[in-house]
Amino acid sequence: MNEQHDWDKVREWEKRLDQGEVLNLTPDVTDLLRRVAREVAIPEEQAHRALVSPSDAAMLIREMCRRIREGSRRLMRAISEANRCKEAGDTAGARKLLEGVLAVEIVPLYRQHAEAELSYLE
Repeated sequence: MNEQHDWDKVREWEKRLDQGEVLNLTPDVTDLLRRVAREVAIPEEQAHRALVSPSDAAMLIREMCRRIREGSRRLMRAISEANRCKEAGDTAGARKLLEGVLAVEIVPLYRQHAEAELSYLE
């Protein structure tokens, strides 16, 4: 999946920043950050403003990684719990868990997964 590959690149940048590396805003890096910002629902103008300086771009990277990390955890936890509910015959409980994800999740890929899981309950 191409998105995941790009997300891995951004997560790698976060690690490099944590190790003290300075972000060099090359065309490849700015293209990557613009693309992934869209994929994690960061408004284009916000991403554009962040790509003006390395320190702002570093904050953008951290926000993208936070959305990826938190969304992934939230989705996986909800799917796991929903499966337990479903196996126990509690379809309403399973639905409620997935609807809870949809109530707060903004990353389109994670929303799609939650919607797909919800559709399996119908």
